[in-house]
Amino acid sequence: MRGLMKRETMGRVELLSPAGNFHALKGAIKAGADAVYLGGALYGARAYADNFTQDEICAGIHLAHVFGKKIYLTVNTLVKEKELDGLYPFLLPLYEAGLDGVIVQDLGAVRYIREYFPELTLHASTQMTITGSLGAAMVKKEGISRIVPARELSLEEIKKIKADIGVEIEAFIHGAMCYCYSGQCLFSSVLGGRSGNRGRCAQPCRLPYQTEDKGQVYPLSMRDMCTIDLLPELIDAGIDSFKIEGRMKKPAYAAGVTAIYRKYIDLYNRDKEHYFVAQEDREFLHALYLRSQTGDGYYHRHNGKEMITLHSPSYSETDVGLLSELEKTYIEGELCHHASAKVFLIPGQEARLFLKTEKQQVTCRGDLVQKAERQPLAKEKIEEQMKKSANTHIKITDIDVNVEGDVFLPVRSLNELRRKTISALEAELIRQNGLDYSCRKAVVSEKKNHSISSYTKSAPSQKKVLHALVNTLGQLRAACKAHLPRIYLNYSLLEEESLAIMQLSKKNNTKIRQEFFIATPYIVREKDSKYLEKMDEALLTGVFDGVLIRNLESFSFFDQKKRSVKMVIDAGLYVWNRESLKFWEGRAAESYLPLECNMHEWRELLETCPDRKMQISAVVYGRFPMMITANCIRKTMGSCRHVPGWGTIKDRYGKQFPVYMDCLCCYNVLYNSVPLSLHKVFTEKNFPAECVRLDFTTEESEETLQIIHYFGDIFRTYREPSYKEYTTGHYKRGVE
Repeated sequence: MRGLMKRETMGRVELLSPAGNFHALKGAIKAGADAVYLGGALYGARAYADNFTQDEICAGIHLAHVFGKKIYLTVNTLVKEKELDGLYPFLLPLYEAGLDGVIVQDLGAVRYIREYFPELTLHASTQMTITGSLGAAMVKKEGISRIVPARELSLEEIKKIKADIGVEIEAFIHGAMCYCYSGQCLFSSVLGGRSGNRGRCAQPCRLPYQTEDKGQVYPLSMRDMCTIDLLPELIDAGIDSFKIEGRMKKPAYAAGVTAIYRKYIDLYNRDKEHYFVAQEDREFLHALYLRSQTGDGYYHRHNGKEMITLHSPSYSETDVGLLSELEKTYIEGELCHHASAKVFLIPGQEARLFLKTEKQQVTCRGDLVQKAERQPLAKEKIEEQMKKSANTHIKITDIDVNVEGDVFLPVRSLNELRRKTISALEAELIRQNGLDYSCRKAVVSEKKNHSISSYTKSAPSQKKVLHALVNTLGQLRAACKAHLPRIYLNYSLLEEESLAIMQLSKKNNTKIRQEFFIATPYIVREKDSKYLEKMDEALLTGVFDGVLIRNLESFSFFDQKKRSVKMVIDAGLYVWNRESLKFWEGRAAESYLPLECNMHEWRELLETCPDRKMQISAVVYGRFPMMITANCIRKTMGSCRHVPGWGTIKDRYGKQFPVYMDCLCCYNVLYNSVPLSLHKVFTEKNFPAECVRLDFTTEESEETLQIIHYFGDIFRTYREPSYKEYTTGHYKRGVE
């Protein structure tokens, strides 16, 4: 531990540490963090951390600013409509206290914060799933100044975003890793109602599963990240902020990891040619609550079995003695500036107190000093009162008392002078650190009355229009045979045979105008732009009428093309509140309701926007895409064959989850074991969507046609479906 406390802050890269409580905040600053990210009682993606009260956050901001550090607040969950206006009273005192920035997932929250807190810096959370320059440019236009890109990106991809867009980049360097692209995981949500998008993930990825080729293993459990050996590359790449994961972990963990990375960042900046990581420091990091196996993340690999804790996802034991030492070094004791003091008490003049630190000095005046008639103030009493500095970040270590003759001043006057001068010194240190936001003011909020009385005039009709999403040629033929008015075709089916099927279907369907839409990949990275180009070429054939958009990259790509085609926003782009709905209005013609909200939340959302210009649709049948992953089950359990196809994993209860290996854009889609089916409710008059979609994944052609006819016939005669197992998803329960 020796040598970790002494440091020089060098270079431009910010070291960003986690804090789950106030002890962790203090420890991180002591250990050398340049900034700390933390969560409040609401809106944060670590609902089970200790988290901070508003008063604690304000105190933490003041503490950090006195020491020249920054505080970022996590507002990185999806925000329900009923919660949106609560953002104002939640953020207002923090904004006025000088909060340095917020980390945001929800595009509606971005709009809301920009409106009411215009000077608050906005950072795009990794939960936004930004995977390239197109998405980065799009959110930058919305006021985002820093991006935490998807953790799956390579170092080269990150460098390209930085070079193309010029936005600040914040990247993870240490801690636990998610198996799924952050923001795209519904696994915990679907299985138990604990949503990762709401900070309540139950981590089903850490459980054992049986694969086709192996017995019971842990194929979804990522190794923890440790990049201490990659620091030179990451610094030279121009990354602006290095982020340590761990708000759920002990304060000693955050402090210890911060201290090691502080040491090596400074070491590299001082002497690049002789950068060397001591083995004892590697062992130190591994002893601090890391899983039994670690890796350096995705910076130099796309996927692979070496990234998975296949046989044991458990944490190694943490050295109790080490934790105790870290507690004593960083968590216990004071965090303060040392100051020398001079006090001047002269009868007939105002009392004066002078305080000086290494960086700053101030003088303040107090009450008028009187000549003592009976009991003069003793120097010892003056020193005693002046050295009382509890609950401040200034410790007076030595004091020079200057008194002329016998003087008297009430003790309360001495105390007030001390408090006034310490406060002035802290304020001056904050100003000198460039972190004085005292002039910043929020826009006054007049809470709107979101009347629902006008909603009835635009209520959906009882008759619903059926659409379908298909992933195979057999499903496409079945959907065409059923004469559906709109069919969404997965991008991977763009081939001559599918185009011929669609052209023939359009020609033969004389009674209805049949539309075909292309569904984009779930994830688009720089290497995948060729598939977007192929989709764009297909749009020029005249066969297609629009695009189903599944990510920001795809939207930005087609938006720039200015094609006269409809863009439909899929459920994975998360329209949870009126501001996110307004974000897409004018950009897209239609949006799908989010899969994690219940029926009441759907209606609540739509009732606040009775005059919306965007059509609202809903998925009523199909398997939930519960995970979109860069890692590949097939490659983890064997080797990659570069041929798209299906696999399965089985949980402890024998439930099988289909996994589609998309070998074009190189990702896996893990689907739910049973399909969503809202056949009992979607025909109801109050069902909040006029267009509904059937999503087909593993179904054969005949089953596809049977399900389409079943949903079409329900309007005339209700009967039970042919499939026995299904879920109603979150239609009734929703998520917390």
